[in-house]
Amino acid sequence: MAPPPSLAGLQIETTTFPPSVKPPGSSNTLFLGGGGVRGLEIQGNFVKFTAIGVYLEDSAVPQLAFKWKGKTAKELTESVEFFRDIVTGPFEKFIQVTTILPLTGRQYSEKVSENCVAFWKSVGIYTDAEGKAIEKFLEVFKDQNFPPGASILFTQSPKGSLTISFSRDASVPEAANAVIENKLLSEAVLESIIGKHGVSPPAKQSLAARLSELLSGCKESNGAEAGNEKVEA
Repeated sequence: MAPPPSLAGLQIETTTFPPSVKPPGSSNTLFLGGGGVRGLEIQGNFVKFTAIGVYLEDSAVPQLAFKWKGKTAKELTESVEFFRDIVTGPFEKFIQVTTILPLTGRQYSEKVSENCVAFWKSVGIYTDAEGKAIEKFLEVFKDQNFPPGASILFTQSPKGSLTISFSRDASVPEAANAVIENKLLSEAVLESIIGKHGVSPPAKQSLAARLSELLSGCKESNGAEAGNEKVEA
């Protein structure tokens, strides 16, 4: 199935996210739902660490439209339930995290793990299985380093597997570095980005704006858009 024609690629800082990709560990082509930077306010300055693109399987559109068609971008941005429906929906997702500043694998994985565990404990679903999945997650990253422009790639299967891949640039490799079979971990990685306390509000706003337009069918008959949108943080 062709990717939805109304969504262009995105230019986020120096990273170009194409309109569609075929992720490692998947036989499907996913479309770019949205993207944005992840950063922190440090001594009065907003410091950008990573650029993030979130891709969805085409079947996400009719599934999300059932409940969310007709909602404005603002309504979707403010809805915790909307982003939970993306996180837990029975369709494939793919996340590309491209570094703007250098990161070590340990720095990245420890922060993600911390966010995942905090979320699980807040909703009372943290078990030994999740603890073991986090150990595997940390192990995959412990010897990795990500200079500016390198990418961390996650493919999330609706069956519960999390495929992890690494790239020295913004390209998407065919081979995976590791696969972790844990549905809650797979979902929590995306939850940590676009959930209630997600680390990338710009990615949430982008997803809400682009999907609101797509779900409402405003531009479906207009054909493909050329080029990439420029995302401002």
